[in-house]
Amino acid sequence: MKKLALIIGSGLGGLATAVRLLSQGYHVKIYEKENTIGGKTNQLKQGPFTFDLTASILMNREIYEEVFSDANLNYKDYLGFMKVEPTYRSFYADGSSYDFDRDLPTLVKNLESISTEDAVGYMQFLSEVYERYLVADEHFLQRTFEDLADFFKPSTLINALKTQSLSTAHQLISKYVKNEKLQNFLSYQALYVGISPYEGPSIYPLVPVISQLYGLWHIKGGMYAYVKALEKVIENLGGEIHTDYDVEEIIISNGKAVGIKSKQQEVVHADIVISNADFPYTMEYLIKSDSERGKYTPSKLKEMKYSCATFTIYLGLNKKYPQLSVHNIYINNDFKENINYAFTGQLPVAPSFYIYCPTKIDDSMTKTNGDCLSVVVRVPNLLFDHIKWDEDTIQPLRNSVLSALKHIKGLEDIEQHIEYENYLTPKDLKNRFNAYAGAAFGLSPTLTQTNYFRPHLKSDTIKNLYFVGNSVHPGPGASIVLLSSKLVTQEILVL
Repeated sequence: MKKLALIIGSGLGGLATAVRLLSQGYHVKIYEKENTIGGKTNQLKQGPFTFDLTASILMNREIYEEVFSDANLNYKDYLGFMKVEPTYRSFYADGSSYDFDRDLPTLVKNLESISTEDAVGYMQFLSEVYERYLVADEHFLQRTFEDLADFFKPSTLINALKTQSLSTAHQLISKYVKNEKLQNFLSYQALYVGISPYEGPSIYPLVPVISQLYGLWHIKGGMYAYVKALEKVIENLGGEIHTDYDVEEIIISNGKAVGIKSKQQEVVHADIVISNADFPYTMEYLIKSDSERGKYTPSKLKEMKYSCATFTIYLGLNKKYPQLSVHNIYINNDFKENINYAFTGQLPVAPSFYIYCPTKIDDSMTKTNGDCLSVVVRVPNLLFDHIKWDEDTIQPLRNSVLSALKHIKGLEDIEQHIEYENYLTPKDLKNRFNAYAGAAFGLSPTLTQTNYFRPHLKSDTIKNLYFVGNSVHPGPGASIVLLSSKLVTQEILVL
């Protein structure tokens, strides 16, 4: 008889885990509280415009493909990848801009336009971080670290030293790159895991390095097309997805997870339970007993460090702006000060931000001759409770962003061409997706909250209970969450 696995939440991690378990002979049921699947990796449709709600940067393409190959399927039957070139276009408050191409001769030429010294330093930076990435991927990202002995054996500690993570991301970048504009471009990308480049460990420059060396990709139809592809596979393999089902409790009997209970008191029994809900939310609200929570009591969770939040503006435009690439970064004045506001509880005065324009290469995301833009600003999470995400907060921040956008050459008239406008705030992340404190990337990936020290994929106190998502090992980000799906499936299959 097939074992039954229940998955709480239908984010990327939950869906990918379902595919992998179904392909291994498990019966799988997914329970999602919203009326659409995908969790934060969702979609906003309004009139002719289609937006990816959050995730939009697709790196480590092989991790996305691997979900299908693990199920003996060909990803080409379900989705199409489109190469993004340049990987980024960066804009600055002084009106300058630079392209960062994956093509090495083009990249070098663009870097030399800044300075030969920085072109050399940039290449040295890529080389060093690439070496660190290979060590981190083999010895840390691809391992579960469920047992203390796995992490503290000599070979692991030696490899940890090879990653040289004790300095900050910005310190490593500035060691090789002297130009402030290049420093800020590279530093900004540490924010993709919700951590400050001035405080976060120097392993996180691997984000721009992976983008540079392996390229960035776009899925036809946006990131949500990947969610829909996984949904199709799950249905084809006989899995079940139940929406509008709000799980209230993980049922535990004799130290084992044996099922779930909805807020309507409906009970579903199972052999194993996997929570794709945010780990802190799971521990505080879905597990009712402190003895079963282990060390992750509500008071302990409150003491832990959390990533920043995001404020997103969605703009449906009736005009195309060829000045933009798919992935763009706007670097504003007083960069360090304003970036650090997201971690000290203040809203940026001169925000730097990421601009996603998928309609640059994908006309399926709008039915008009215009563009869809998502503009993402890093902001404090809701633990800084003096910030009220009401109109008095949203409108001044929105106006600051629009003012900066209009400083990009060619975008001076952008406000006149807005047909649709909407927002996603930290409050929405908390209320809609149970993101603890509205933190966009879950628990912050500090050195004391990574590897063995991050919440484990397998419960330390409850048998047959597993976790997948941003706040557990190996960490935040869409591609890393897919990797956590691979690792948790490995743990389940050794039962």
